[in-house]
Amino acid sequence: MITWRRLREDDFPLLRTWLQQPHVARWWHHETSLEAVTRDFGPAARGEEPSEDLLVLLDGRPLGLVQRSRLGDYPDYLAEIAAITPVPEGAVTIDYLIGDAEQTGHGIGTRMIRTIVEHTWPEMPDATCVVVPVQAANRASWRALEKAGLRRVAEGELEPDNPADDRAHYIYRVDRPARGVA
Repeated sequence: MITWRRLREDDFPLLRTWLQQPHVARWWHHETSLEAVTRDFGPAARGEEPSEDLLVLLDGRPLGLVQRSRLGDYPDYLAEIAAITPVPEGAVTIDYLIGDAEQTGHGIGTRMIRTIVEHTWPEMPDATCVVVPVQAANRASWRALEKAGLRRVAEGELEPDNPADDRAHYIYRVDRPARGVA
């Protein structure tokens, strides 16, 4: 069963370990000192940032991280995406990682994404859709999005997380299900 809770500061050593893993570092390109992790994830953990950093658990054991936020809370990022594809008011975005490389390639990422998206609707009643930009070269990530029910709506250039990557990105989207549809 996939569950989650808000990331806490006592989770930072584990997150740091995950960010150091080659399969995560390739796409997240994040400083991994404890000071950097605290600096970058501390505000959300303390509720000072509008985004949510969620520690994802598989059968009660830490699996990965999902960052979920309203795009409207980050106007520069929203503008960058909106230059490529229309972004409705109320759009939410997610980013995600699986910390243990042995847990990848088994459909768990797809389950994680699908579960978070399904819970976004009741947890964020004003959310109209989930929009996810993904580096075009990150095939495993965009395939997981597709298998989780998101559809590719655009291709364009965005600032990459890793400066080694080009700017090519795909943008995926899933809309809030219509209410009352059986």
